[in-house]
Amino acid sequence: MPALTSMQLGQPATCPPSSYNPSPSSAVERCHRPSPSSSPLWPEGLSYDTNEAALNDAFCQHGEIVEVKVICDRITGKSKGYGFVQFCMESEATNALQKMDGQLLDGRNIRVHYAKKG
Repeated sequence: MPALTSMQLGQPATCPPSSYNPSPSSAVERCHRPSPSSSPLWPEGLSYDTNEAALNDAFCQHGEIVEVKVICDRITGKSKGYGFVQFCMESEATNALQKMDGQLLDGRNIRVHYAKKG
């Protein structure tokens, strides 16, 4: 299975550009629904070099993304190796989970789960 990197990922017409950085206030506006209807995904095992643009590039191939977030240490600013991806529709999130779990992204095999509340 070929490795995915932020430099190698093709961007289908539905994907925003790599510099895409969604703001929480516009998240619902991009989704064609009053509020996103999918459970957020929790990709973990990310490379410390994986940023929000690279994560967005990898996941946007599976549906319309509302928000992408890589969690970083407050002091160092470095990634903690996990993040969140929110899709507009549950079917898109399910498809992304199935396709992305175990994939190589920026040299690391990532694991993808549904995020748990609370």
